[in-house]
Amino acid sequence: MIIELDPESKEPPYAQLKLAISRLVATGELAPGTQLPTIRQLAGDLDVAPNTVARAYRELESDGFLRSRGRRGTAVAPAPRAADAPAAIATEVDDIVRRARRLGLDGATIVGLVTRSLARET
Repeated sequence: MIIELDPESKEPPYAQLKLAISRLVATGELAPGTQLPTIRQLAGDLDVAPNTVARAYRELESDGFLRSRGRRGTAVAPAPRAADAPAAIATEVDDIVRRARRLGLDGATIVGLVTRSLARET
């Protein structure tokens, strides 16, 4: 698992980490059941505070991407059923829209970007 955080980004490190892991899960690069590094190990690898990794893991668990297994660590959660997909992706879409708004994009531009992305997928 290769993750790089941009220290110059306006996004806080926990949000960058959360987005990076969610993308790895969404693309299948991190398969369900894959064990993630411990909080301390990943914090050391990324040169961030353990609380940064803990927050990202906690939010990803809340979003359904990860599952904490107590003393056995944290692993990628099973893929959601198709019926649960809209709820599973809603938080990620919300994050992207908030980021786009912070960058100054209006609603029409955001919708246009989504429309173009959908068109490329067909």
